[in-house]
Amino acid sequence: MKREPYTAILFDLDGTLLNTNELIIETFLHVLGERFPGKYDRESVLPFLGPTLVESFNTVDPALTDSLIEAYRTWNMNMHDQMVAPFDGVVDTLYKLKEQGYKLAVVSTKRRVMIDRGIKLMKCENLFDTIVGLDDVKKAKPDPEPIELALTRLGVEKEHALMIGDNLHDIVGGQRAGVDTAAVAWSMKGEAFLATFLPTYMIQHISELLTIAKGQTL
Repeated sequence: MKREPYTAILFDLDGTLLNTNELIIETFLHVLGERFPGKYDRESVLPFLGPTLVESFNTVDPALTDSLIEAYRTWNMNMHDQMVAPFDGVVDTLYKLKEQGYKLAVVSTKRRVMIDRGIKLMKCENLFDTIVGLDDVKKAKPDPEPIELALTRLGVEKEHALMIGDNLHDIVGGQRAGVDTAAVAWSMKGEAFLATFLPTYMIQHISELLTIAKGQTL
């Protein structure tokens, strides 16, 4: 199927552009292990990848949410730079998309300070036309608000935008905002899981966006 080229490409950050999976998992295990020794393992914290920290820790113990978030952010920030790296081909693809004239955005459930830190780690500080973080919205993905805000800032109609992500929050959020979506097969949640949400595309490598963005199918 041939379609019109996209104008804007919107990216989730964690698990999509940046391999933060081990950092996130280890942070949850460290924080929860201190409060609830022996209760949580890798499998039991995987559902926490994607939602906001408030949503995740509310399922643990709402009375402890604030203190758990504080402990999480402290450990996560201390370990961030030594445990995080971009996925294969990400930086090169982002630079090529920018050179080809596409508007680029990050739409994340993280706070802006940590988004900026991740982007700096990739050496991509000047590539994104707008960044939407948790600080900018009342409701996080999968609510459409963050994606709609990005489109407004970019001045792009929903029909000309593509949302890329590694979790249901990105795919469902994109669908609710009326944009096409691309799920990444390298997601910790697994390709089969993401396929159940019927993304417009399923990509095996980030470089495939160079073809998709032109309105061409793979």
